[in-house]
Amino acid sequence: MARQLDEQIAGRYPVGQRLRVLDVGMGQGTQALRLARAGHQVTGLEQDARMLAVAREALAAEPEGIRGRVRLIEGDGRETGVHFLPGSFDVVLCHGVLMYVEEPDPLLAGLARMLAPGGLLSLLVRNADALAMRPGLSGDWAGTVGAFDSVSYTNRLGLDVRADRLSTLTATLAGIGAPLGTWYGVRVFTDTAADEAVVPPDLEALLAAEERAGRTDPYRQVAALLHLCGVRG
Repeated sequence: MARQLDEQIAGRYPVGQRLRVLDVGMGQGTQALRLARAGHQVTGLEQDARMLAVAREALAAEPEGIRGRVRLIEGDGRETGVHFLPGSFDVVLCHGVLMYVEEPDPLLAGLARMLAPGGLLSLLVRNADALAMRPGLSGDWAGTVGAFDSVSYTNRLGLDVRADRLSTLTATLAGIGAPLGTWYGVRVFTDTAADEAVVPPDLEALLAAEERAGRTDPYRQVAALLHLCGVRG
């Protein structure tokens, strides 16, 4: 997904331009720190105090120049208007968050308002059109049948969460003034890999296969996750 995001940024902004990035629900700060290392000014918003502490610890280990480009805030992604003025950012990330939000439309509308004209909104969501793939590939046939017509699932943390359909999010993004420009699949071939799986020796080949599948039909349509990139009009 990082490669996909970099592709979108490179195609929209001049090389070397320092962008204002907002990472909503940043977790441990992986993307926030990666983009700060690339020279961008990054604000991370996270409501989980434990995740925020992990992100602060990781940030503290970075060189001073990178630390100075990152601001971390404890807060709810549904309340971006409390913290920031409209149009304050060139890029807004919301990765792995919508599955925990029962009504995502207000959150998405708020994120779109944070974007400057022409700004990029990057979403990573669970693919509701492919919920049957994981149980099917694992041989859980009862779970497979139940997943076909559902947008609910139990994640690897044991939490009951929700997924999103591409068609629904496409309509939502158009309605909030950040229409879908490009979308990718993420974890087409590797979704059933165990969390503790050892990194394979042919990692680059694996990543190349995933990257190719993530931009190619019909493979991307059955990816575990969807990476959607909307552009503020």
